[in-house]
Amino acid sequence: MKKFLFDLFPLILFFAAYRFADIYVATAVAIAAGVLQIAWLKLTGKAIEGMHWVNLGVIVFFGGATLLLHDEAFIKWKPTVVYWLFAGALLGSRYLLGKNLLRKLLGAKIRMPDNIWDRFNASWALFFVLAGCANLYVAFSGHYTESQWVSFKVFGLMGLLLVFVIGQSLWLGRHMQAPEETGAGAGDDLPAKPLAEQERQP
Repeated sequence: MKKFLFDLFPLILFFAAYRFADIYVATAVAIAAGVLQIAWLKLTGKAIEGMHWVNLGVIVFFGGATLLLHDEAFIKWKPTVVYWLFAGALLGSRYLLGKNLLRKLLGAKIRMPDNIWDRFNASWALFFVLAGCANLYVAFSGHYTESQWVSFKVFGLMGLLLVFVIGQSLWLGRHMQAPEETGAGAGDDLPAKPLAEQERQP
C-alpha cells in the first residue's frame, strides 16, 4: 500500500493543487513532485523503476510545454502518451524482439502456458491503448470541462485500471499452473518397498 501511494504521489499533489489554484500551478507541482520522487528513491538507495523515469520524462516535457506556452493542451496529452508508451513497449518487445515483458516481470511468481502469457500481454497493451483514447476523448471532445477532465484523470482512469486489474486477476486464476515439485521432497510419494524385501536387505 505504501508503494502504491508513493507512486501516486505526483498525481495526488496535482489534484490537490488544481483544487486550490489552477491547471498551471497544478502542472508545476506535478513536475516538482516527480523530481522529488526520483530524488527520494536515489537518496534512500531504493530501486528506481522504468515507470518512474517514463512518468518523469513525460511530465517534464509536456508539463514544461504547458507552462512555457501557457497551453493546457500539452498536459492533457500526458496520460495518453504514457499509456501508449507502455502499450508500445509491450507490443514492440513481443513482436519485434520476441520477448514478453510481463512474463519477464512476473514469470518467477506465476506459471502459465505460453499462449496465456501472450494473451495476458496483449490484453494489457489493449487496455493502455483504449485508456489513452478515453483520455483524449474526455480532454478534447468538447463535452467535458477542464475540471471534469482533471477528475477523470485522477479518479476515472484509476478506477478503470482497478476494475481491469480485478478482472485480470480473476481470469489469471483460471489459467495459473501449480509449481512443479522438485528437491528432496520429490520422492516422498514413491511407493514403499514391500516389508519382506526390506527385511532381506543387509
